[in-house]
Amino acid sequence: MTDFIHPALLFILGALPIPFLSGRIRKAYLLVVPALAILAVATTSPGSYGAAQFIEQDILVAKVDRLSIVFATVFTIMALIGTVYALHLPRAGQHVAAFVYVGSALGVVFAGDYLTLYLFWEGMAFASAYLIFAGRGERAIRAAFRYLMVHVTGGVVLLGGILLHGAATGSLLFGPIAGTAIDGELGLGAYLILAGFLLNAAVPPLNAWLTDAYPEATVTGAVFLSAFTTKTAIYVLARVFPGVELLVWLGTVMAIYGVIYAVLENDCRRLLAYHIVSQVGYMVAGVGIGTEMAVNGAASHAFAHILYKSLLFMGAGAVIYVTGRRKLTELGGLYRTMPVTVALYMVGAFAISAFPFFSGFVTKSMVVAAAGEDHRALVVLALTMASSGTFLHTGLKLPYYMFFGTDRGLAAREPPHNMLIAMGMAAVLCIAIGVFPEPLYALLPYSVDFEPYTGQHVAESLGILMFTALGFVIFLRALDPENTISIDTDWFYRKGARYFMWFAERPLARYEKAVSDVSETAVLPFLHGSARAGLRLDIHGVDGVVNGIAHSIFSGGSVLRRLQTGLVTHYALAMVAGLIAAILVFAVVWR
Repeated sequence: MTDFIHPALLFILGALPIPFLSGRIRKAYLLVVPALAILAVATTSPGSYGAAQFIEQDILVAKVDRLSIVFATVFTIMALIGTVYALHLPRAGQHVAAFVYVGSALGVVFAGDYLTLYLFWEGMAFASAYLIFAGRGERAIRAAFRYLMVHVTGGVVLLGGILLHGAATGSLLFGPIAGTAIDGELGLGAYLILAGFLLNAAVPPLNAWLTDAYPEATVTGAVFLSAFTTKTAIYVLARVFPGVELLVWLGTVMAIYGVIYAVLENDCRRLLAYHIVSQVGYMVAGVGIGTEMAVNGAASHAFAHILYKSLLFMGAGAVIYVTGRRKLTELGGLYRTMPVTVALYMVGAFAISAFPFFSGFVTKSMVVAAAGEDHRALVVLALTMASSGTFLHTGLKLPYYMFFGTDRGLAAREPPHNMLIAMGMAAVLCIAIGVFPEPLYALLPYSVDFEPYTGQHVAESLGILMFTALGFVIFLRALDPENTISIDTDWFYRKGARYFMWFAERPLARYEKAVSDVSETAVLPFLHGSARAGLRLDIHGVDGVVNGIAHSIFSGGSVLRRLQTGLVTHYALAMVAGLIAAILVFAVVWR
C-alpha cells in the first residue's frame, strides 16, 4: 500500500490528537485533515490494495474504481464543509466522533472484502450515535439508544448474511452477489446482506430510525448524519445488487412515502429527514433499474443530494442555533434578521426541487430518464409526483413558515461566520453542478450520454414547479402546520422494546434467580465435595454422594419447585432454539 494513502486512516487516526489541541491550532488542524483527504482521493489510482490472507480467506483492505471515487470525492468534500460548519464548537467530542464517522464511511466505500466492510460499517453506527447522544436532552438520549438498538440489530443481520454467503461461495471478496446465486436466485445469505443494507438506506418500513434520531442530534451533528449513512447504503447497493427488481419498487415507494409523511410534520428537521427518505428512494430505484444510465443517475444524485441536503440541514440548524425553536408553529418572520441564511437555504431548496441550473436538475432527471428508457411509466409518474411534493414542502412550505409567515417576534440574528461560510460553500457547489454538470458526469462509473438542458425537459420541469407553486398559494391555509406528532413504524419497536424489557426484568430474571438458587444449594456443594474426594470414590461413596444430593434437593419444597421450574424452562427454551436452528439449517441446505 505504499502508493495508496487510505483516506479513512487520515480521519480515524487524525481524530486522536483533537482532544489535545485547542484554539486556533485545533481549528487549523481540523481543516487540514479533510483537505489532505480530498487531495488523497484526487490522486488515487484505480486498483487493489492491501491484499492478504486471514482465516484462509482473501482479504482486500481497499479496492478503488470509478464508483468508489465518486462517493469518496463527495464524502471528503462534505467532511470539509461540515467541519467548517462546526468550527465554533468548543468541545472536542463532536469533532472526534465526526472524524471517526467520516473515516468509517470512507472505509466502507473502499472496502474490498466483506470483513473490512463490516468493521467500518459498525464503526460508522457507533460514531454517528455519539452525535445524537451529544444532544444531551432526554429526547436525544432516548432517540440515540433506539438508533443504536436498530443499527446493532442491522449489523447482526448483515454479519449473519456475510458468514452464510462466505460459506456458500468460499469467498469474502466484496462484489456483485446476484450472479453467484444458484438458479439465478438470491440465497439466504444474500437476502440477509440485502436486509442489512436496506436498513441503512432507510427503506420503509425500516426507515423510522432516521426520522426519529436525526432531529434530536446536535445542530452540527445532524449535518454529518444527513450526508453519510444513507449514501454509504446506496454505494453498497450499487456495488452488490445492481439490477435487482425489488429495489425498483422499494425505491419508488420510498419517494412517495417520504413526501406524504413530510406533509404531516411540524418539526423542521424531521420534515427534512422525511425528504431524505424520499430522495434516497430515487437512488434505490436507479440501482434497481440497473442500466448504465440508472446507476450513473443514482451515483450522481447521491453526490448532489449530500451537498444540498446538508445545506438544508445547515439552514435549519442555524435557525435552531439562534432561536432555540424547531417547530414551524413557533417560527416565522426571520427573513428580516437572517436574510443571508434565507438566501442560502433557498439555494438548497431549489436544488432539491430540481430547478434548472441547480444540481438536482442534472442528477434527479437522469434517474427519471433511465426509468423512461426502461419503459417504466408507473415509476416515471411516481418519481415526478414525488419531485413536485418535494418542492411543495421543502421549497415552499418549510421556508414560508420558518422564515416568513406570521412574525413571532423572536430575537434572532445571523449565525456565526463559520456556519455561513460552510453554507456558502455548499450553495456554490449546488449552483456550479447545475450550471456545469460535465465535471460531475466525468466522475461517474460509466460514460454519460445524457443532455439535461433540452427545451422539452426544461419546459416540463418549470411547468410542474410553477403549477406546484400555484397550488401552494391556493391551498396555503390547508397546509398550515399543526402542533401534532406523526406516528411511523418506530411505534412498533418503541412498544416492543418495553415488552422486551418487561420480559427481561420479570419472567427471565425470576427464572435466572431460580437456576442460581438451585446451583448454590445443590450443584456447587456437589462439585466442591467431588473436588475434595478426588477420583478414588468407591461405589458406596458414589451412592452416598448421590443420596446426599437428593436429600438436600428434595428436603426443601421451595427448592424443588425452583428446580422443576428451571428444568421445564430449560427444556422449553432448548426446544425453541432447536426448532429455530433446524429451520435455518433447512433453509440453507434446501436453497
